[in-house]
Amino acid sequence: MNGHRQLIDNAVLESVLAGNFNNPFAVLGIHTVEDGRQRVIRAFLPGAEAVEVLGSDSETILGELQRLHRSGFFEGLVPYPDLNRYRLRVHYPLTSLDIDDPYRFPSSLGADDLYLFHEGSHEYAYRMLGANPLSQDGVTGVRFAVWAPNARRVAVVGDFNNWDERTHPMRVHYESGIWELFLPGVAVGENYKYAIQAADGNPLPLKADPFARWMELRPGTASRVPPVEKFGWQDLEWMENRGERQRIDSPVSIYEVHPGSWRRGGDGSEFLDYRELADQLIPYVSDLGFTHIQLMPINEHPFDGSWGYQPLGMFAPSCRYGTANDFRYLVDLAHRHGLGVLLDWVPGHFPTDTHGLGYFDGTHLYEHSDPRQGFHPDWKTYIFNYDRPEVRSYLLSNALYWLDEFHIDGLRFDAVASMLYLDYSREEGEWLPNHLGGRENLAAIDLLRQINTRAYDRFPDIMMIAEESTAWPGVTHFADNGGLGFGFKWNLGWMNDTLTYMGRDPIHRQYHQNEMTFGLLYGFSENFILPLSHDEVVHGKRSLLEKMPGDDWQKFANLRAYLGFMWTHPGKQLLFMGGEIGQRQEWNHDQSLDWHLLQYDSHQGMQRLVRDLNGLYSEHPALWRRDSDSQCFEWIVVGEHSGAIFIYLRKGAAQDQPVIVACNLTPTLYESFRFGVADPGAYRECLNTNDTRYGGTGHGNPNGVRTESVPSHGRPCSLHVTLPPLATIVLTRQAED
Repeated sequence: MNGHRQLIDNAVLESVLAGNFNNPFAVLGIHTVEDGRQRVIRAFLPGAEAVEVLGSDSETILGELQRLHRSGFFEGLVPYPDLNRYRLRVHYPLTSLDIDDPYRFPSSLGADDLYLFHEGSHEYAYRMLGANPLSQDGVTGVRFAVWAPNARRVAVVGDFNNWDERTHPMRVHYESGIWELFLPGVAVGENYKYAIQAADGNPLPLKADPFARWMELRPGTASRVPPVEKFGWQDLEWMENRGERQRIDSPVSIYEVHPGSWRRGGDGSEFLDYRELADQLIPYVSDLGFTHIQLMPINEHPFDGSWGYQPLGMFAPSCRYGTANDFRYLVDLAHRHGLGVLLDWVPGHFPTDTHGLGYFDGTHLYEHSDPRQGFHPDWKTYIFNYDRPEVRSYLLSNALYWLDEFHIDGLRFDAVASMLYLDYSREEGEWLPNHLGGRENLAAIDLLRQINTRAYDRFPDIMMIAEESTAWPGVTHFADNGGLGFGFKWNLGWMNDTLTYMGRDPIHRQYHQNEMTFGLLYGFSENFILPLSHDEVVHGKRSLLEKMPGDDWQKFANLRAYLGFMWTHPGKQLLFMGGEIGQRQEWNHDQSLDWHLLQYDSHQGMQRLVRDLNGLYSEHPALWRRDSDSQCFEWIVVGEHSGAIFIYLRKGAAQDQPVIVACNLTPTLYESFRFGVADPGAYRECLNTNDTRYGGTGHGNPNGVRTESVPSHGRPCSLHVTLPPLATIVLTRQAED
């Protein structure tokens, strides 16, 4: 190889050296020369002083490449026309390395994968794109692949090449716009990004991998090469039977958690990792009788203050709390304790950070280019372009990724209303109508239906939940019948109305009883969850306890009565962490809950009540069996005595014992209150939020009550009960001997 005559064109050489050449496989690697009897090998290895070519045995030296430029460009003829497998021995000033040449490996992307991705239906796009450790031709390495169809050139940079964007330019599949490169020897955990030149040749800020499954701890923004993780799941019993615990006719009581602030470690400034959180949180939630934990977004996000709702690493469990397998441990342990795990998911928008998805390849690739469609005025974020099939594949495969790879039991879609309406939070002239002239985002509607349909097809026993704040019809109706295909919807109207009512001074409640009853006019049109979520205890809204009127005793009594009303109202329950202990301060994501409050009787009583409410709820199918059937509910008394007494009947299936609920939301003790019932006999008080165990006065009906043959409220007999002040009592009929 000595005395080699340069074969590469000088203009091409200069382009490679400058990091501008966009077809590296046409130059680098091994190529047949014109006479067909020899091959030429070229390598660009910045900083190298000499390069030798080794045979496939990694020992035989076949020759040496000539350095054509001091920057580290080498070229040489190899008199072996059948040579395909070779290695390079690279000599640097202080060391020598034997490497596999990445430019000798063919593409490993399959035609079917490319087709499904560009069709918008790929369910495993993360196995094609991103950084995927694999073996090619017996060599282990990592295949990097990224979709950037409008880029002029893309290179992968990272710890493995000193972040030199000249070193590893990628090949492009022109018909697909996917850039790919297999890099042998790259280690798990190495940081990387993509160096992208826009179509005009201008470099963009280094971009994190949209499909990264592991990312650097903030404030770092790099992606990391993930391991090929195996996890010894021990949740087979749960996975085989979870459908019985997540159906519409199952008891569902959800405890919502922010992983970074439920409890802190150390001096209060340290996050618990996923395993520490699991070991403390799961026994606690199980003891309180909840059926599910719902985690606020754990996708990687750059800003703690976004609480995860501005994610950039959609495929990466946040490394704030540990590794992907650490997160799997949390899910697995929850399942072994009989708890489902739901995950907040954000398909509606993403932050504008320059290292993220925005303006990814020098164009508005993931987002709409028109800010009237692509920029969210409330959150100052980009909005996904749901019309683009590749974006649909991105979001579809991400939703299924969490359900498949992490055994997640359901996804709660954030801010669905912002996806459905083109004019969401926009004034006239700030939005564009659809092609039919309407305000509906037709592409977003199709995407929601697609994701829900595919998710339920593959995992029939999951829960897909919409946070949807409008009266959009059919959110929880089947997609093929014109619905959106969700299993459940948050009842935000119920939450707003009832919290407004409970915040009123009792003397004024008589004028607003409709705030407690209106939700039942539409309460059976969807499969509802009643949410007292994190959104209600931040930004000056005050904690649940502090929303209540009156002195300290009245605040606790009001909140206890309200939770009794909520747990017995049609719909599943969701309570944000801290509500169960009567947290006094607003939620602060930078600190732990105020666990020290549990040294006080009133806070212990609140926690005890929530435990007993969950026990009552699970024990009585009448409270959950027919949540979406209007026949499950019957008013007995509405608004009597200052518009603040509500008595109702909950009914399940024919074999289920009915439950009577009486809410006295006045501060008055009624020692003799009569209301009608249909069935004569003795009734037991099975829960009273005014019990001394919870911090109440103890007034109630501890010895039970028996019907009298006095018609009342249109019923043939009646009960004479004590209604404690600011309290909810629950009665059930006792079986006669």
